[in-house]
Amino acid sequence: MVVIAVSGQPASGKTTIARMLAERLGLRFVSSGTLFRRLAEERKIPLLEFHKLAESDPSIDKYVDNMAIEEAKRGDVVIEGHLAAWILRDLADVKIYLKADLKARAQRLAQREGKSIEEALSEVKMREELNRRRYLSIYGIDISDLSIFDLVLDDTYLTPEETLDVILMYVKPVLERKCKRSV
Repeated sequence: MVVIAVSGQPASGKTTIARMLAERLGLRFVSSGTLFRRLAEERKIPLLEFHKLAESDPSIDKYVDNMAIEEAKRGDVVIEGHLAAWILRDLADVKIYLKADLKARAQRLAQREGKSIEEALSEVKMREELNRRRYLSIYGIDISDLSIFDLVLDDTYLTPEETLDVILMYVKPVLERKCKRSV
């Protein structure tokens, strides 16, 4: 059974890359970010406000993180989320971190959600800070410490396909040797 965790900065391409990676490797795909957004929608709370609520209500993050753990235990999955690799540190065979220049991330968010660059830039900064404070408060995790990751990749100037190619160059031989599984 294979478990790959993909974490990274807001709007760094985590979901896109994790979905593509799962498809290419024939694994299931689970997005903690999608679950978090779905909870916000169910409660009819805008995403940024939900991030702020989660800061004072740790049960939100713990619920999402417990779902990720349960999915990892089922195996053969790529799990994406800001905190996925830290939460799955003992279950994941490979932990990947994606990062990108702040301006590139703001452009991606603006394009994806139809926002102005200024709105997107403000949102990316706010989400990053709220995530940092929440994870430090709830779990004592410093998300700027990337030492747990097997692969850290800056995809500022890469297309999603190029990013996937780089990741696959690393992941395939690691999984073949670590899990004794041909991918």
